[in-house]
Amino acid sequence: MRATRWIAQSYGGIDSLQAVPVEVPEPRTSEVTIAVRACGMNPIDYKNLPSPIGFEVAGVIAAAGPAARVRVGDEVLAFRVEGGYATALTVPGRDVFRKPAELTFAQAANLLLAGTAAAEMLHLTHIGAGDTVLVHGAAGAVGVSVLQQLREAGASAIGTSSPAGFGIVRQFGGIPTTYGPGLADRVRRLAGADVSAALDCVGTGEAVDVSLELVEDRDRIVTTAAHDRAYAEGFHAVGGNRASVEFRDRVRPHLIDLAHAGRLTVPIARTFPFDEAVQALRLLQSGHAGGKLALIP
Repeated sequence: MRATRWIAQSYGGIDSLQAVPVEVPEPRTSEVTIAVRACGMNPIDYKNLPSPIGFEVAGVIAAAGPAARVRVGDEVLAFRVEGGYATALTVPGRDVFRKPAELTFAQAANLLLAGTAAAEMLHLTHIGAGDTVLVHGAAGAVGVSVLQQLREAGASAIGTSSPAGFGIVRQFGGIPTTYGPGLADRVRRLAGADVSAALDCVGTGEAVDVSLELVEDRDRIVTTAAHDRAYAEGFHAVGGNRASVEFRDRVRPHLIDLAHAGRLTVPIARTFPFDEAVQALRLLQSGHAGGKLALIP
C-alpha cells in the first residue's frame, strides 16, 4: 500500500517538514495496517524533531495479520505509534484499540496521549474521593482530561485558566480561577479547606511555588513540565522513565472504557486538512490553539 507521510528532513524545526510518498509494509502476525482518518496533534510532536512525527491516530483497519485482535473494516485508535502523521501506517496490534462510537475520529486520535498523562498524575498523587485538588492549566488538553478523571475519582477541582477558559473548566466539573498575583489566596478561599494535592499542567514558576505553598505533602504534587524543580525540591514529574511508560500502557483500556461510557471526551478546537500540517503545527506551537487539533487525511 502506498501512503503519504510527513517527515522532518533535518533539524530545521517545523519548516523542515515535507510530505513524502512511502510504502506501507504488509502487517505481520499481530500487526495491523490503519487507513488513517485523523492524526492527533501534541506539543511533543514538534519538540522531538527530526524524530518520526505523530504518536496517536484514529482510522479504519485496512489489513490485519492472522493473530490481530481487530478485523478489516473496524474503526480503531492507536497510541504510542511512530510516524503518525500519515495517511496509512502499519503498527503493532498491542497499541490498537476499537474506537469508542461516542468519539469522532478527531477526538479518538487525541484521547490517549493527554489522557494517560492525566491518569499518571492522579496515580502518583494518590487522588481519591473527597480530595480537593488544584489543577494548573485546567483548560488545556491534559488539564481537561485531569478534570474529567478527578470527577470519576470523586474529587473536587479548582482549576487555573485565563478567563476565556473558565467555561471549559466549569463544563468539566472544576471551579475556575485566574492565575497571577494572589493565586494562593484565591485558591484557599475557593477550597474552603486544605488543598489535598496539586497537579501542574503548565510548568510555570508560579504554578510550582503556589503548589508548594498550599500542599504540605510533596508526594501529592506533580508536574508535567517543571522537571528541574521537581528533582530539586522533591515532588513528582511525569514521563521520561520506564515506570511511566508501563503505567500509561496499562491504563489505556480503562480510559477507552470511560470514553465508551460517555464519561471521558476530548474537546476539539479545530481540524486541518492533512496537507496543512505545517500551518497546524505553527498554531499548536503558538500556545493559542484553544484546544486539541487534528489533521484529517
